[in-house]
Amino acid sequence: MLDSRTPLLAVDNLQAWYGESHILHGVSFDVFPGEVVTLLGRNGAGKTTTLKSIMGIVGNRKGSVRFEGRELINLASNHIARAGIAICPEERGIFASLDVQENLVLPPEVKPGGLGLDRIFDLFPNLKERLGSSQGTKLSGGEQQMLAIGRILRTGATLLLLDEPTEGLAPVIIQQIGNTIRTLKSQGFTILLVEQNFRFASTVADRYYVMEHGRVIDRLANSELEANLEKLHEYLGV
Repeated sequence: MLDSRTPLLAVDNLQAWYGESHILHGVSFDVFPGEVVTLLGRNGAGKTTTLKSIMGIVGNRKGSVRFEGRELINLASNHIARAGIAICPEERGIFASLDVQENLVLPPEVKPGGLGLDRIFDLFPNLKERLGSSQGTKLSGGEQQMLAIGRILRTGATLLLLDEPTEGLAPVIIQQIGNTIRTLKSQGFTILLVEQNFRFASTVADRYYVMEHGRVIDRLANSELEANLEKLHEYLGV
């Protein structure tokens, strides 16, 4: 059992390639138990590749990814999932041929402690209303995002990788996603969040790492955000 001073996730000198393209150039950061940590950066900075590399979805990667003190860099993604990490991808990955409940129960439980359907419906009441009557891809964008997050909560993963969970969503749904992230944190989940919308991130995150050209170029605590807004605007081009 890790204490709060020991990183749950420690990424060190992570490098990754897509074919001949060198995407990550020595990414290093830590995530401590119970934190919400956000990777900020412009499109193409390497944020999504970082999540996929942690998860083992990018095959050509080097460096170190330690979770609960265990080195994961040479493990396949299914073994990484069983260690207790789950990813909610930007494209959501909802199966069109399955209804809401079938999508929810599709991933296997990889560790004890996953949320039951009742607790997932407490977080996302909209899903309960659409339970048996709607194919996954006939849901609204916000409902699909809720379904994608709810699905990984069943697995027993304690570290959640969320890739742009608010992209393209209405403000009221973004607010609901924010409430959900804060609730999950209060229930003991640790979250690594990729976001371009730092205004949303500021409502949920404890700390931030800024990425540019496949590297981490700065880090900030939430308490330092206001004093660094001008610098963040330059980093993010907003």
